[in-house]
Amino acid sequence: MKTISWKKNLFLVWLSQIMSIAAFSAVMPFIPLFIREHLKIIDEAERGFWVAAFYFSGQAAFCVFTPLWGALSDRYGRRVMLLRANFGSAIFMPLMAIAPSMFWLILIRIIAGACSGTVNAAQTLICSSTPDKHLGTALGMLSSALWSGTMLGFFFGGIITNRFGYTAAFFSCGVLLACAGLLVLLVREDFIPPNMDRRRLAMKRIRRPRSRFSLPSFSTIVWTLLILFLFIGIARNFDAPFIAMQVELINGMKDAAYWTGIICAAAALAGIASGLLMGYLSDRYSAIKIALPCVAISVFMMIGQGAAGSLLTLGISRFLLFFFAGGLDPVFQTILSRVTPLSKRGLVFGWSASARVGGSVISSLIGGAIIYNLGVRWIFYGGSVAFILLLPLMFITLQRTKKYLH
Repeated sequence: MKTISWKKNLFLVWLSQIMSIAAFSAVMPFIPLFIREHLKIIDEAERGFWVAAFYFSGQAAFCVFTPLWGALSDRYGRRVMLLRANFGSAIFMPLMAIAPSMFWLILIRIIAGACSGTVNAAQTLICSSTPDKHLGTALGMLSSALWSGTMLGFFFGGIITNRFGYTAAFFSCGVLLACAGLLVLLVREDFIPPNMDRRRLAMKRIRRPRSRFSLPSFSTIVWTLLILFLFIGIARNFDAPFIAMQVELINGMKDAAYWTGIICAAAALAGIASGLLMGYLSDRYSAIKIALPCVAISVFMMIGQGAAGSLLTLGISRFLLFFFAGGLDPVFQTILSRVTPLSKRGLVFGWSASARVGGSVISSLIGGAIIYNLGVRWIFYGGSVAFILLLPLMFITLQRTKKYLH
């Protein structure tokens, strides 16, 4: 039997992640513009409400289904879950282009959200095949794939949308996701399913006939980290659904998709450098020296976006926000992986992804209320408050994880 190369697997998954994230990024930032131009919802407050509802529905579906996919990955393998996420999304994402109303657009988004989850599936697959001493670097590389794909998707999505329309962008999304799935077929996994025969399963049902729903038996430190991921999700995704509306407010509707793509692509470029640098540093320095300064600087970059009077100011503030806030994921994913047994990493990473998206769900609800009552700029001021509240929670969590990492 041939030895599986974790480096080869990492490269293939990294490349597939670039393609799948580029696919999503080619359409998602432009949803506010799609709702305005194709569904004819022009009023800022009303459109802000529907944008928040769109993001909330997809994230809620993702949040509900991700723990299920994580548990199934521990039973049936991690590779098959990554294939499911890519090919499932490839089917449903293009259907948004033909949605005749907000009801259908949101319904399709719910189904696509339930099927998706390529990032979490990729992280779980890589963590199961990478030596512990290289986990920080591997997760940092995956983070760079996320930002690389985001940058490419934003850039080419803006150009495609501006020149060829939204339908072309949605169908390009489907093609890229299908190609990402084909790449994953080349990944090799030495997965050994748990020894759960029918007798043991039957005995479990007999012993616990009423335990229909129960929380996983994670350690206290894992639950603490999951709570932190929830709050990181709130802070980092506060402004994401509404950046196109801020571009409109500053520069008008002319070439709004193009400039949204350019600004978001530049910010994603910062995320690429951040993912690689922070993943490298997390293998060598304590997380508290990396994470807390990143969060503190992110507060001011959020304020800078809200107060921006030009696209240049908006772009610079967003670039710096992505550089500093973008480094949080590899730092805390590395900690989570090191405090979790290998046999439970699929389930734990499923819950961590669900926690982050749960934060996005909460921030979508809060953001929708803010934009409906106060306007677009206050979205960014609210995001700065979320980062301020994150600081003490992160400090306490990092203090509690010290003894587990040395």
